[in-house]
Amino acid sequence: MRGITMLCIVLLATLASSAQEHFTRADSLRGNINAPQRVWWDVIHYDLHVTVNTEDSTFSGFNTITYKVLKPDTLLQIDLQTPMVIDSVIQDKKSLPVTRDGNAWFIRLSSPQTKDKKKQLTVFYSGKPRVAKNAPWDGGIVWAKDEKGRPWIASAVQGIGASIWWPNKDVQSDEPEAMTINVTVPNELVDVSNGRLKKTIENGDGTHTYVWQVNNPINNYDVAVNIGNYIEMKDSYSGEGGKLELGYWVLDYNEEKAKEHFQVVKPMLKCFEYWFGKYPFYQDSYKLVETPFLGMEHQSAVAYGNKFKMGYKGTDLSGTGWGLKWDFLIIHESGHEWFGNSITSKDLADMWIHESFTNYSETLFTECQYGLKAANEYLQGIRKNIKNDVPIIAPYGVNAEGSGDMYYKGANMIHNIRQIMENDEAFRQMLRGLNKTFYHQTVTTKEIEQFMSNAVGMDLSKVFDQYLRHTTVPTLEYRFKGQQVQYRWVTDVKDFNMPVKVKLSDNGYKLIYPGTLWRSSSVTLTNMKDFEVDKNFYIHTKQVQ
Repeated sequence: MRGITMLCIVLLATLASSAQEHFTRADSLRGNINAPQRVWWDVIHYDLHVTVNTEDSTFSGFNTITYKVLKPDTLLQIDLQTPMVIDSVIQDKKSLPVTRDGNAWFIRLSSPQTKDKKKQLTVFYSGKPRVAKNAPWDGGIVWAKDEKGRPWIASAVQGIGASIWWPNKDVQSDEPEAMTINVTVPNELVDVSNGRLKKTIENGDGTHTYVWQVNNPINNYDVAVNIGNYIEMKDSYSGEGGKLELGYWVLDYNEEKAKEHFQVVKPMLKCFEYWFGKYPFYQDSYKLVETPFLGMEHQSAVAYGNKFKMGYKGTDLSGTGWGLKWDFLIIHESGHEWFGNSITSKDLADMWIHESFTNYSETLFTECQYGLKAANEYLQGIRKNIKNDVPIIAPYGVNAEGSGDMYYKGANMIHNIRQIMENDEAFRQMLRGLNKTFYHQTVTTKEIEQFMSNAVGMDLSKVFDQYLRHTTVPTLEYRFKGQQVQYRWVTDVKDFNMPVKVKLSDNGYKLIYPGTLWRSSSVTLTNMKDFEVDKNFYIHTKQVQ
């Protein structure tokens, strides 16, 4: 997702903390994925048309929504945020009455809505979309200028929602099976959106329209406009799904920089396909698009704004040195193609599914390039960014995000599970299995937890509970009694039972199985002071008498 800084972590923590204290009707209207006006219809296709006026920063257009009727109803909710407005709604050539409740618009349908039938609805809209205050964390539309003073415009709306700039069913649980994105801009500018460029239409009025076709399910916040003086560099990659077309869209004066810097893409794709399975969007290609903000995981059109630097804006988030050997934004945001874009959480509260696995993709890329030792060091280094402030999973149904710890702490939780498995090939197959089982699907935390428990052969529910739903870190208390070491877990979760590796002999680490009551193992270390816990586990330890 959004590139990670301490600002991001603090912002997410503040939002999560305040969100848990108070929720409004507007929060429920936006976040309730089971609302009656949403659940009776299933989005099949969006045909979005938008004209971007660079003179007055307005958007206008229409979205034709094809949907399947799951059960008959007459009231349908569409989301569009102020100051944007819905001008009219048409179905079967009839104008329909619309009422508004904040950012939710309720459409009263007059045509028969017959179960299992497909229907179309066209929503016309216009206005000045919210300007991003600090994209991508406080999002909206970015209106910028490039180094030559020319317009450079982009969308960045994760969390705050795609309904910032276009009307849709703004929940993650219902993705269209495909989408067409038509963006009209002045002749001197180029639009880059998701999927493949189907055609460019010359309108004869000083504008032209770029028509992009997305051939896979796509979540709303991934739908993007990127408008500027772009040039495209084409390449291809031979991967698990055959030939993958690569497109690098950068400002015209950055072509040479990009040629050199983007060489990391192919080894990255090779690494991620090894660990996660085939790239999920071969039909739609892989693109990197230079943007006036830091970055976002826009599906098949990854937003890139790291200014061709290594690390995160030239810094190493791990403090180990390994994070400066690759471009953080390319690696992290591309990792989201598997976790976040192909596998998408139904509720924003479960965003750890996106961020924890994608954060761990940084560790896996480090391993692919520099070996396991380097990867472990990087993973342990990022722990310094963990806040343990509020739970990683937020309240459901109110469009709330949990703690920013979903990045670093979530990745360390996954690494814990890898250590428990003691079999890197089995761990790899679990990650690939996740992407095969939930390919192009929306999911819940429960589904991911159950899948991983089955793959590990152990009920991991207490591990997930402790790391995702509590703020404290499990503490392993231990004490020595003669040639024995006694140990127990001190945690929030009753009967917490995570295995952990410790050094009990001179032969290295071995899994032990602590509970919340004292247990013991024999120790054959030459020096009892050499007893230690494997640093690959993110836990606290405390020796007691």
